[in-house]
Amino acid sequence: GKENVDSRHNRGRGGETTRFHTVNVAQPVRFSRKCPTGWHHYEGTASCYRVYLNGENYWDAVQTCQRVNGSLATFTADQELRFILAQEWDLEEKTFVRKDQRRFWVGYQYVITSRNHSLEGHWEVAYKGSSEVFLPPDPIFGTAMSEKENVLCAQLQCFHFPTLRHHGLHSWYAENCYEKSSFLCKRSQTCVDIKDNIVDEGYYFTPKGNDPCLSCTCHNGEPEMCVAALCERPQGCQQYRKDPKECCKFTCLDP
Repeated sequence: GKENVDSRHNRGRGGETTRFHTVNVAQPVRFSRKCPTGWHHYEGTASCYRVYLNGENYWDAVQTCQRVNGSLATFTADQELRFILAQEWDLEEKTFVRKDQRRFWVGYQYVITSRNHSLEGHWEVAYKGSSEVFLPPDPIFGTAMSEKENVLCAQLQCFHFPTLRHHGLHSWYAENCYEKSSFLCKRSQTCVDIKDNIVDEGYYFTPKGNDPCLSCTCHNGEPEMCVAALCERPQGCQQYRKDPKECCKFTCLDP
């Protein structure tokens, strides 16, 4: 039916062919941005991770993570932990540990059941109802403990040197929860629009990428049911530049 459609609809008055100029054509799009700026994405758990280096006690760190729709990080498997250990976290802010050995609050607590020479106890996920199944091995105990404490908080020690980092070397500490430390937050992957705004579930948005004329629905942190608009070239302008973040917006470069 293509010839019939062309003959009926592409003929203007006087039999002349009407010409349509499109600036861009919809192409398959790969969406690689699933976390806000400053967060690291791990496909295995569809999660985002960020280290905060400003130093807070455990309870303040919990609240900071909650404010960004996350929680202190827990891990489901060794693969997820290895991903965390392999990252090179930003070090611009003040850190509270040696640069070659940094420790982060994570979402576990060590419950002391017997105060003998070995400090018997066990690890628990800090928040009940979590589906996480990975629990740390026996910890190294921190130095700032008191006799009254029955619960200690988990710190994961990572190494800065690339060789040590990529070999997955690390340690687990059970530390006084009121000590100040950097901390690791974890949140579900999310939709991020072309202007780096976080998009809520079910809302329309334009994903980050090369096409500002794409409109998608956010579903489980992924853009779905995307529709692309095509733009007519600007009239009376020979040279122009497309705005990378606004659909069908151009800047004329003619003198």
